[in-house]
Formats: sequence, C-alpha cells, structure tokens
Amino acid sequence: MSTPFYVSPQQAMADRAEYARKGIARGRSVVVLQYNDGVVFVAENPSRALHKVSEIYDRIAFAAVGKYNEFENLRIGGVRYADLRGYTYDREDVTARGLANVYAQTLGTIFSSAGEKPYEVELIVAEVGAGPEDDQIYRLPHDGSIVDEHGSVAVGGNADQISSYLDQRHRDGMTLSEALKLAVESLTRDTNGGERTLTAEQLEVAVLDRTRPQQRKFKRILGRQLSRLLEGDGGSGAAKGAPEEAGNPADDD
Repeated sequence: MSTPFYVSPQQAMADRAEYARKGIARGRSVVVLQYNDGVVFVAENPSRALHKVSEIYDRIAFAAVGKYNEFENLRIGGVRYADLRGYTYDREDVTARGLANVYAQTLGTIFSSAGEKPYEVELIVAEVGAGPEDDQIYRLPHDGSIVDEHGSVAVGGNADQISSYLDQRHRDGMTLSEALKLAVESLTRDTNGGERTLTAEQLEVAVLDRTRPQQRKFKRILGRQLSRLLEGDGGSGAAKGAPEEAGNPADDD
C-alpha cells in the first residue's frame, strides 16, 4: 500500500492563497476614493451590462474584482442580508461594518475549506456618512480578512502600484472632478511605469453622494456628465438629473 502524499497545513494554505491572488491579479483594477461630498468608485470596465460596482442598500455600495460568477453570488447574498435586516429591524441597522463581517465569514469559510477552491475575488464595501469623518470603507481579500481603509483604496491586478500613487496624491476635501481625475490617472499607470489612455467609454463610475435628498445615495455617472467631470467641468458634486441605476457587478477583466 502506497503512503499518502502529505502536504503541511501551512503549505496548503499558502498554495491556496497564491492561487487566489493569481486569479485576482488578472482582473482590471477598481479604485475607491473619498471626496468632499461622498465616495466615488472608478473601475476600468468597457462593459455596459456587467458591472463591477453595485448598490447594496441606501448608503452602502459594493465593488469587486475577480471571477464574475463568484462575486455576483456574494453581491446577491449581501442584498438579501441587507433587505432582511432592514425589514426585520430598522433601515439604520444595515451598516457597511455588518455587511463586511458577513462577507468575511463567507470568504474565510470557503478559503479554509479543503473541499472547494478559494474564491478568486477581492471586495470593497463602502458606506457614506453624514460627514467625511463618518464614511466607512472596508477591503476584503480572498481569505476573509477585513482591512479598514481611509481616503483611498485599490484592488485588482495592479493594486499595489495604484495604491502607492493614490497615497501620495489623495487629500481631504477634493471635489468629485478632482477625485475622479486622480482615480483615472492611477488606473492608467502600468506595471512598467508607463501610462495608458482611458476614455469615458472604458470606465465605470458611480458615487455615494451624501448631498442627495433621497434616502438612496447611490448613483451612476454616465455619458456626457462623466465626460464633463473628466474635463474638470463638473463642480463638487454629481450633476443633478443624471440617470441612476442599481446595477450588477462585473467580469474579472
């Protein structure tokens, strides 16, 4: 009888983590920035049907990179959790922190399970507050850990370089146009230090705008409004009357 092949638990977990990181690194990046009136999400995503950024609840939004079918399941689970909790208790009881904890438990369980492969996803959950000091941004890697972020955060294929670029240039009190242009500049930098060009048609942009009178603070920035903001002609907040939707997440590239 042959001896079973043995792999130490430490090596097995390291292999699973490396597998997940390689899958995530193939995805195009997503950047999330705080600005004076809320939180802006910017993703390199030419698809108009498959979204990387989505509304979860009144003040909460979700962004992801990785395998579409995997983070789509997580998005749907998050919407169900938020709706059930808001209906059972109170809408104010639905928070980004609570949602991040639910996602962390799910990702951690899958990552440590020997019966299935780890999810190749990395998530961002953000909530806009009454003021900038009340905004919450959480990053959730593939292993289910939670990282409390402030100011700016990037996930995806070139996240380390993008995050370094953002850390050096992001500041408090930026207008939406300034934050959007900084996010696009960070996304255009490749691993060799060069720069690419991204047009409005190649971007997916959404905001959690605290100044909106509606209970729902999420809206997408599309078309001519996005072009105006990229050119610097958009003011501090999202333009009034722009179309809004609560879309689905997007593909991993």
